[in-house]
Amino acid sequence: MKRFLLFFTMLLAYTACKQPVKSTGNGPVSDDYQTKANNPEFLHAGVRRTVDIIRYDIFAPPIASRIFAYSTIAGYEAMAPGFPQYKSLAGQLTDLPAGPPPEAGKEYCYPLAGVNAMLVVSKALVFSEGEVESLKEDIFDQFKAMNMPQDVYDRSMAYGDAMAKHVLAWSKKDNYAQTRSAPKFTIDTKAPDRWRPTPPMYADGLEPHWSKIRPWVLDSAGQFACEPPLPFSTTKGSAFYNQAKEVYDIVNNLNPTDSLTAWYWDDNPFALQVSGHLSFGRKKISPGGHWMLITSGACRDQKADIMRSAETYVRVVTAIADAFISCWHTKYKTNLIRPESYINQYIDAEWVPLIQTPPFPEHTSGHSTISAAAAAALTYSFGDNVAFTDSTEVEFGLPARSFKSFNEAANEVGMSRLYGGIHYRTGNVVGLKNGREIGKYICEKLILKAK
Repeated sequence: MKRFLLFFTMLLAYTACKQPVKSTGNGPVSDDYQTKANNPEFLHAGVRRTVDIIRYDIFAPPIASRIFAYSTIAGYEAMAPGFPQYKSLAGQLTDLPAGPPPEAGKEYCYPLAGVNAMLVVSKALVFSEGEVESLKEDIFDQFKAMNMPQDVYDRSMAYGDAMAKHVLAWSKKDNYAQTRSAPKFTIDTKAPDRWRPTPPMYADGLEPHWSKIRPWVLDSAGQFACEPPLPFSTTKGSAFYNQAKEVYDIVNNLNPTDSLTAWYWDDNPFALQVSGHLSFGRKKISPGGHWMLITSGACRDQKADIMRSAETYVRVVTAIADAFISCWHTKYKTNLIRPESYINQYIDAEWVPLIQTPPFPEHTSGHSTISAAAAAALTYSFGDNVAFTDSTEVEFGLPARSFKSFNEAANEVGMSRLYGGIHYRTGNVVGLKNGREIGKYICEKLILKAK
């Protein structure tokens, strides 16, 4: 009888061990779901959707950089514990405390946690939450189809939620909310060298308090001081007059190639088109969004896995976000008149630039600054002289463009602002220099991967 009971007990134990573990899909539990989950396209899809939503919701370029940064950082932080060679950003980014640790001894799908964290933060910072939610459903259906154990799926999703909550709490202390109620920029109508609103919108100065946003890696908005603009003068033959006349002459004599370059890098989130009594807005991808898509393409070209892609995004977004803070500090400090206003008053009252002048001071060029910063980060990640093709503007009817390096693309951005008639050459050159310094500094400062 005792032998029978022992045999029966062993049989029950064996049978219990053979019971299938509940999976997230319809099939048996997969033992290779971790490999399938390490697919960078999950991350790239999240970035692409965020770019599109920012375009649809018409976020100003500096604000867009903030959204990209927080969402990308959340994704990186939620994935880093699953990749021991990568380091947390806690203690490296300004005021970022250590995030919640994963439960010891438990299994996680860290790519799932990272993608969830990124999308939760993105959803919290944009208006079109439904668009983010639809992407989440699609991506998570793909994760479920891997048939990972249900407890691993639930635990990973919960960890992504916890990291997103952590990053969002950190975001609330960056002074963004306070700048929403700060006073408008005061226009000095008596000083001839000061910025004033430009047609057709005659909008107020955009984000005049952006330099008060907490920097990501820089110690302050003014850490990298820019060279000042040329001394203002209305005298014919003076250096300032000549640089305005250069803009005037270039736009009036544009060849098709240079005109196409100006339109390719226009990246105006909302340009007001006026035809008679009718007006309509034209939405395009923001400057930061353009470089985020260049980053996606570079990661694909270099066959970067999901964690290396996350690392690259972090370098690029922090460089762009801090470059915006630095540039906006200089813009509203120098408060310099735009070429359109100067030319209309002192050279030709009927002249209009090729592309629409954005509503903020001239010096320095924001697109030049953030492009050079992004190019420096991509060069740090993948090397110099890395050829690539950018097809970002194809959806807007412009052909793809190929470059021999990221820096070549950034330099073309600088020239595009001159061709477009919205910046003096000095503003572009100084902006490129400032952006390169910021991008290089940030990449050297952040230690994301153990050597």
